[in-house]
Amino acid sequence: MPAVTPIAATPDQLEAVKFDDAGLVPAIVQEQGTGTVLMVAWMNAESLRRSLETGRTWFWSRSRQELWCKGETSGDRQYIRSASYDCDGDVLLFVVEQEGNGACHTGNYSCFFRSFGSGT
Repeated sequence: MPAVTPIAATPDQLEAVKFDDAGLVPAIVQEQGTGTVLMVAWMNAESLRRSLETGRTWFWSRSRQELWCKGETSGDRQYIRSASYDCDGDVLLFVVEQEGNGACHTGNYSCFFRSFGSGT
């Protein structure tokens, strides 16, 4: 099992995050080492706090209206290696060590397995 590494964010850093009218911010999850974008999900203030404190990714499910920790059901856990926010504070980026078969609920390693056009 990969090591859990909490991230100590300052109050000013947390305050810089801009949540939308629904109290959510998009979070991009990228694999450490390969740079592969694994998924995009939504976070609220609580899931962001839990992610940073536990070193595991937590998200807000818009369909179920509840917090969820990635991999608790599937075993495909994500261990945070770094966490950033963009220049406007309205998008988060998590670099993770992915455990298990991948990030996508469809069984694919990445949620971005489909391409437009005739290319791969």
